[in-house]
Amino acid sequence: MLILAKAALAMMLGFGISIISGLIIVPLLKKYKMGQNVSHTVGERHIRKQGTPTMGGLIFIIPTLLAMLFLYLHGSISYSHNLLILIFVFISYAVLGGVDDYIKIKQKNNKGISIFTKFLLQMVIALVFFYIFMKNGGEPTLTISFLHLEIPMGWTFGLFILFLLVGSSNAVNITDGLDGLAGGLSAIAFVAFGIIAWNTTWMEGYQEVGVFSFCLVGSLLGFLIFNTHPAKVFMGDLGSLALGGALATIAVITRHEISLALIGGIFVVETLSSLIQIIAITKFHRKVFLRAPLHHHFEVLGWDERDIVKMFWTIGLLLAMAAITYGVWL
Repeated sequence: MLILAKAALAMMLGFGISIISGLIIVPLLKKYKMGQNVSHTVGERHIRKQGTPTMGGLIFIIPTLLAMLFLYLHGSISYSHNLLILIFVFISYAVLGGVDDYIKIKQKNNKGISIFTKFLLQMVIALVFFYIFMKNGGEPTLTISFLHLEIPMGWTFGLFILFLLVGSSNAVNITDGLDGLAGGLSAIAFVAFGIIAWNTTWMEGYQEVGVFSFCLVGSLLGFLIFNTHPAKVFMGDLGSLALGGALATIAVITRHEISLALIGGIFVVETLSSLIQIIAITKFHRKVFLRAPLHHHFEVLGWDERDIVKMFWTIGLLLAMAAITYGVWL
């Protein structure tokens, strides 16, 4: 019952601070004209969203960090190297995404930071992650529990961390194309990882990682008040990269890397649909989907945006429940 009480407190703190933050941040983003540049290739319905404030990820990033700081100063949580890794990645990816958003807004296009620069910075973040992880006794092995396998990876585990961070952050970024879609799916994913983290009692700081997850869930629920259709603000790369980086980080430190693919199943499918479409067009000069990523395919079919979001949330919830069953019970 104490775990439930901690989860409830963390979510309430995150939610409350997020609502207050949103009421402050959204008007400020409008005042300073931090509007989204919408590509004309995504359809007429999305063109109407041109100018909607972006960088709304601040509405769940700041509250999560403030809630964690309050709990630490209150003595409810303690410091651990795993929590340090998680907060470092969360903030680093938020800064990276924020700079990307700012450049896009000022240049009035969707180019932002160059691919090379972005990848180089992500590599630095992964190296710091790997260093702290190994310095504190982390095992560079990939665990596949349902096959009872532990694959030693040595220094290549650092490359694996980079792959997960880049893949997960970009997957959330690609999914962030409909009002409330990425935010809702992320909230579901962090509930699953929060529960899994609390089950990894062997891990240093497992409770703190769980508390962080539920603080973020509460903050995301507050963010969705402003982000569900019709969205008053978008999370931007600032938010999506931070969420994806945090998901990958928790997967690694809890040794549930494989579960990430199940918990983030919608993110994976959305990314694959974009990749398949690119390959089909460049190599075979034909489309597999009417428009990619997958949520745009359903839009072209005539589905209402809210119906697509609800369907994806439902599938994401089912996948998360399956991952919790496997990761905690079986």
